[in-house]
Amino acid sequence: MKRPHALGIGAALLAAAGGLAAVPGRARTDDAPRAPDGRHFLSQPIVTGIYTADPSTHVWNGKIYVYPSHDIDGPTPEDDLGAHFEMRDYHVLSMNRIGGPVTVHPVALDVKNVPWAEKQMWAPDAAYKNGTYFLYFPAKDHEGAFRIGVATSTSPTGPFKAKPQPIKGSFSIDPAVFTDTDGKSYMYFGGIWGGQLQRYITGRYDPNGSKTDLQAPEKPALTAKVAPMTPGMTEFAAPPRDVVILDKAGKPLLGGDTDRRFFEASWMHKYRGRYYFSYSTGDTHFLNYAIGDNPYGPFTYRGHLLLPVLGWTTHHSIVEWHKRWWLFYADSQLSKGNTRLRNVKVTELFYNPDGTIRTIDPFVN
Repeated sequence: MKRPHALGIGAALLAAAGGLAAVPGRARTDDAPRAPDGRHFLSQPIVTGIYTADPSTHVWNGKIYVYPSHDIDGPTPEDDLGAHFEMRDYHVLSMNRIGGPVTVHPVALDVKNVPWAEKQMWAPDAAYKNGTYFLYFPAKDHEGAFRIGVATSTSPTGPFKAKPQPIKGSFSIDPAVFTDTDGKSYMYFGGIWGGQLQRYITGRYDPNGSKTDLQAPEKPALTAKVAPMTPGMTEFAAPPRDVVILDKAGKPLLGGDTDRRFFEASWMHKYRGRYYFSYSTGDTHFLNYAIGDNPYGPFTYRGHLLLPVLGWTTHHSIVEWHKRWWLFYADSQLSKGNTRLRNVKVTELFYNPDGTIRTIDPFVN
């Protein structure tokens, strides 16, 4: 087995200029790399030896583990259904502290070792229970349909062994597993366009399902799904149901409301007893959040979490570390804007007294 190797995060450890406090993840504005339009990046990539995206972050045994997708430069032309995202394996990243050295571990799971999957190992997540670590991942089966699989290990960094079949009743992409303070766990998942959520409008997979069917401006937007997990963490305990996102008037967000409606990249975290469902708007490039009183919602839309980054969109996770909250996200800084080649970043997240989250601009002037 290959030995894990450490990759520095360089300028990500520098303090922000202009009187800001020294916060890991904030870059200097005088000498940090710039975006093509001249703006300075707020944060720098946490690893530079491989391309990483879609970071799912967890704290276990006092250590931080990031479960990203592993971008590769394949031959498929870019399109808005994501065929050019040809990822085929996962590497776990770990660090002892935010801003510390990051270790890139050997391959945790490869698509060739997943009996039911053919290609496109997209954004994963992980969970831990009773001595077992669970890796949840989407991949296309041999008929081209996205399913969600699960693999297990006794180590948070793997290697993971995949179950021979995908989770029964699963579909689409972007699994995110949230375990509540009562010990119950829930999976949030789904993504439109390339994520195929629109191909399940009738409840069964339709390979001819069209993304145009779900963009009617006057109809409620297609949204993420949520399902409770069984105690064993490898199956759904009940059929998935909609994650309903409402506006302040209590009405569902509509398909034409592209700056606010769900597209992909679900995440759930709990802050001061309330449930924060966050997600990407995809083609309009925002990370948004909505707040509810239980894991099922409904959730009331509260605003943008992150403004558009360099690149097409971003996946994310939110984690508490030493009584501070952190946003892990991704952009395309390393590849100078190449959509398929991304890099994970981290910056601090701040809450207002009323529980809303301060919007983060990924660039500083």
